[in-house]
Amino acid sequence: MTQGNATEVTEFYLLGFGVQYEIQAVLFFVFLVIYVITMVGNIGMILLISTDPRLQTPMYFFLQHLAFVDICYTSAITPKMLQNFITENKSISYGGCIMQLLVVATFATSDCYFLATMAVDRYVAICKPLRYPIIMSQTVCIKLVVGSYLMGSINASVHTGFALSLSFCKSNIINDFFCDFPPILALSCSNTDINIALIVVLVGFNLTFTVLVVIFSYISITVAILKMSSTAGRKKTFSTCASHLTAVTIYYGTLSYMYLQPPSEHSQENMKVASVLYGIIIPMLNPVIYSLRNKEVKEAVKAAGKRAL
Repeated sequence: MTQGNATEVTEFYLLGFGVQYEIQAVLFFVFLVIYVITMVGNIGMILLISTDPRLQTPMYFFLQHLAFVDICYTSAITPKMLQNFITENKSISYGGCIMQLLVVATFATSDCYFLATMAVDRYVAICKPLRYPIIMSQTVCIKLVVGSYLMGSINASVHTGFALSLSFCKSNIINDFFCDFPPILALSCSNTDINIALIVVLVGFNLTFTVLVVIFSYISITVAILKMSSTAGRKKTFSTCASHLTAVTIYYGTLSYMYLQPPSEHSQENMKVASVLYGIIIPMLNPVIYSLRNKEVKEAVKAAGKRAL
């Protein structure tokens, strides 16, 4: 890295968790197991939905894309993190860091929109069951999927584009285990007011909009369930939402913890923990949640097991 007004960064150094080598070796195996489970679970979910006729519905179409998104953004983070656990050179090239910023931001944002889209799907299925096939037609589902990816791409492209204009003269050490916008901005000697404003506006909009969609969808769903006279009917209807509601609670709960906690001397370490949760742990949990709490998926898994035997 060159110092001065014409600063040119060629690489960054990822500080990671800052733990001793023995602990890093343990963390390597822990996160390797998590990554393998994540890949097997999400790829398995995609293949299961593609091959089982019972899962050819809008809900599982969106779940298939949610699994793809989880694969993409955890793969943008975990392999490099695993490499840094076992090598002394913990650097990442400037281009590699920018690419990591772009991929993580794209798919993390898309994840929010897919969770909101799935909430809308459950709302239509429960509150407007007779019109469900018309409202959630194949054309509409494809548009919702394209829209989710588009919002993720726009959000990531804007942030990454403005990050490219930054110069660095303080340090090239990132206090994190992957490239993220806040630690990158902290290293810049440029005026980052525009970058910070964009994060506040765009991230705030994406989170607020998708959270409100989820909240209003589930308020309507709750009202519809309470109006049902049959207790068995209530339980059956709620069970169709249970897996999605669990995934939403974990994901947005983690994001709330990241962005709503008051600043403190331990805030950066807390951010690392939260980043591990939403970038590594949640992608592993999603296929487990949708398998254990969804009768149709469990039956599809059993059928696939019988075919394999």
